[in-house]
Amino acid sequence: MKKIQELEEAAIRVWIEGRMIMLELTDGRIFGFPADRFKLLRNATDEQLREVSLRLNGFALRWETLDEDITVPGVVAGDFELPL
Repeated sequence: MKKIQELEEAAIRVWIEGRMIMLELTDGRIFGFPADRFKLLRNATDEQLREVSLRLNGFALRWETLDEDITVPGVVAGDFELPL
């Protein structure tokens, strides 16, 4: 039986391209989503967006200055706060 961590998506790298948050996942896929899909990120400056870090062994994204946390498995599954 696989552990939960083996079934869920995790990131090994995060970067920002314009207003897109880009992730490199542990299986090699590249995944991106618009910052505007989350309330706090929608109003963030470009500089604030770039201050993202990976947490919890790649299972979470953290913006310290915005006090925002987003799970990697959640965004890969399409769980967003706001519609396009």
